[in-house]
Amino acid sequence: MTKTQKLMIAICLASTTILPATIHAQGMKGNTVMVGDEAMYPTKNIIQNAVESKDHTTLVAAVKAAGLVEALSGKGPFTVFAPTNDAFENLPEGTVETLLKPENKATLTAVLTYHVVSGKYDYNALAKAIMAGNGKSTLKTLNGEELTIMMNGNHNIVVKDAKGGVANISTYDVIQSNGVIHVLDQVLMP
Repeated sequence: MTKTQKLMIAICLASTTILPATIHAQGMKGNTVMVGDEAMYPTKNIIQNAVESKDHTTLVAAVKAAGLVEALSGKGPFTVFAPTNDAFENLPEGTVETLLKPENKATLTAVLTYHVVSGKYDYNALAKAIMAGNGKSTLKTLNGEELTIMMNGNHNIVVKDAKGGVANISTYDVIQSNGVIHVLDQVLMP
């Protein structure tokens, strides 16, 4: 990580007013954020909000098929890296349909829990971890494998999966009663 990148992260952490409008708007605790043209209320849990997002219908269907609704409705806190419908559509043809078959529940569960980290990692917590890790950091997911987080530019965080795929966070800090969601443009693969 360059000195300039470290300085930019430090400035961003000190004052959210320097962050892009999308990050700043979502980073203010207690605010309602729009995702998939629907309001995400910080008083609702991850599942209660996710079912309202038109951009996450595939993710919600997958969570239901894997039997994870109760777990993600629990106390937490959880950090969920939530791929959009477009992210799922970008997977090789037939992947989603195959994962949703009952006989593939274990594989689906492994993929979905690879998008969830125990604890609440908002933008500031992720940026601090990256800065402490000299440009990148790892997070242990609920499926036991790690994700790598790093900066892409001055204040944009990207998530790298075990296969080398990189997802951009398009919406940060969608605060939930039991954690936080960051919206991704790609599906992460363990």
